[in-house]
Amino acid sequence: MPLIAGGNQEAGPKHGAESAPVVRPALSVVIPAYNERATIQEALRRVRALGEDVEIVVVDDASTDGTGEILEREAGIVLVRHPANQGKGMAIRTALEHVTGRVVAIQDADLEYDPEDLLRLMAPIGRGEARVVYGSRFLNGRPPMALPNYVCNRLLAWTANLLYGARITDEATCYKLFDAELVRSIPLTCRRFEFCPEVTAKVRKRGERILELPIRYEPRTYDSGKKIRWWDGVIALWTLIKFRFTG
Repeated sequence: MPLIAGGNQEAGPKHGAESAPVVRPALSVVIPAYNERATIQEALRRVRALGEDVEIVVVDDASTDGTGEILEREAGIVLVRHPANQGKGMAIRTALEHVTGRVVAIQDADLEYDPEDLLRLMAPIGRGEARVVYGSRFLNGRPPMALPNYVCNRLLAWTANLLYGARITDEATCYKLFDAELVRSIPLTCRRFEFCPEVTAKVRKRGERILELPIRYEPRTYDSGKKIRWWDGVIALWTLIKFRFTG
């Protein structure tokens, strides 16, 4: 079972007859973190810069490099800790149990994505124009990523479009934003990086349109901590195919 760490904001709203009405934040930013000691503080600083109407829910997925100790000292976040490493998908599922915002965004703990884009991405959801918004790394041309990663990303987007009529350019983007009630109602089973194809498949099978907007992207290398590997691309492709024909 995940543990709610002490010294931070308690997870989830309080209930009770004498409690003051709960004011929901506009945006809940979910940050799965595993061994991100070098970048986690800067990532949090950038998310905090979005303003006071942003809730930050961090899941420390049993880090062994001191990330957890750094997070214990960070004020103003909801911190949940996994006692054993379970993967990014499981960390997102845990975080979704604690978010209270009207819109939920996924934010990696590294510095590949710029949180300044999040307010622009959430705006269509706030206006009722969409319930799902993806930030695309490809709408402004090819980003500076390695050729194998580029090909894999294009293949995943093509597959999502073929199987689900998604009409998207970036299935594997980290920046996925959802109406909170929608994403919390989806029965997710992912544990690792298959969160992206699973949630894409399931929102499309519900008939939800995925709106894309361009974002900035600065990829990091495997030497600097990038964790996804080639076999995760194979698993993502299989996940898209699997959920086309199953629940």
